[in-house]
Amino acid sequence: MKSVLIISFSTIHSDPRVMRQVRLLESGQQVTVAGYGRAPEANIEFVALDKPPAGMLQKGIWAGKLLLGAFESYYWSLPQVRDAQRLLGERRFDLIVANDISALPLALTLAKGGPVLMDAHEYSPREFDDKLLWKLLFGRYHHDLCKRYLPQAAAMTTVCQGIAEEYEREYGVPCKVIHNAPLDQKLSPSAVDAERIRLIHHGSAIRSRHLGVMIDMMKHLDTRFTLDFMLVETDAAYMAELRAVAQTDPRIRFIEPVAMQDICQRLSEFDVGVYLLPPVNFNHEHALPNKFFEFIQARLAVAIGPSPEMATLLRQYGCGVVADSFAPQALAAVIQKLDAAAVSGFKQASDVAAQELNYERGGQLLLAEVERLA
Repeated sequence: MKSVLIISFSTIHSDPRVMRQVRLLESGQQVTVAGYGRAPEANIEFVALDKPPAGMLQKGIWAGKLLLGAFESYYWSLPQVRDAQRLLGERRFDLIVANDISALPLALTLAKGGPVLMDAHEYSPREFDDKLLWKLLFGRYHHDLCKRYLPQAAAMTTVCQGIAEEYEREYGVPCKVIHNAPLDQKLSPSAVDAERIRLIHHGSAIRSRHLGVMIDMMKHLDTRFTLDFMLVETDAAYMAELRAVAQTDPRIRFIEPVAMQDICQRLSEFDVGVYLLPPVNFNHEHALPNKFFEFIQARLAVAIGPSPEMATLLRQYGCGVVADSFAPQALAAVIQKLDAAAVSGFKQASDVAAQELNYERGGQLLLAEVERLA
């Protein structure tokens, strides 16, 4: 049995992609996981990393380092990096999995010449390139980390083809694609009521996702359609704004989120999974998120804007509709044409797609890489 360390500067128990890595490896490898939050319920050793809140003075020092291009000094001064070095620096592992570029320099140091598998959840150098301050401080920093450290990784994976191609083009590193698909949930499509077609959107209440466009979309749909938001309140102020905007439309509800493992089961009670994500930055343009695959695993019809990664798979499997633009009325126009028979047909297509777009398949690629490298 090989020893594998998974590092992610995220809250592990609620990070779907990291938890899929954990579930895949926990039975066949000796797995240690380092990250934030409480220990997940898994057959692993968990190392909780500390990220204390920074004061204004510390933030000013860090901003100065980023502005001056002192990227190495900034990285190795981060408390979570130093904490991980303290807790793990004397140990040896057969393989380290680094989640995102923020974990890669640390992973390479801890590996002591051993193999490191880099898994990129985003295209880090342009993650928020629609924000000038972020570009000035963190865009250059992430680019420097990628240029310096990606060639040192033994292998690299990411979430979709567009991001993989950009990493290869910009940094010359081969990059394999493992989709953000959950395990096959073995669900069946639910029946559709001709008088009431239930739309659902789930995820986090994050301002940069412009969720209000889906509220605007409802103005252009007839009374057959309802929309439920199942959101994690990551931004209380933004959540309050969304509720205030939606309160004049009784067809729009906000329902309580469920545990990560229960998402698909809850979604399966609805008819159409909806996601309209304006491409305000590179990662939004190439989005292929967990929720897209969760819609399919819930055996829903899917309605999206023309996001290329999602649209390609949706058209391949014929499980929904794609708007002509990212305007709310454009998505409303294609949804308005749906009737119970059409939605039922798309649900059946998702049932077929779910048997291929799942982690049973994607996980085999990761497992093969782990076994090869370890």
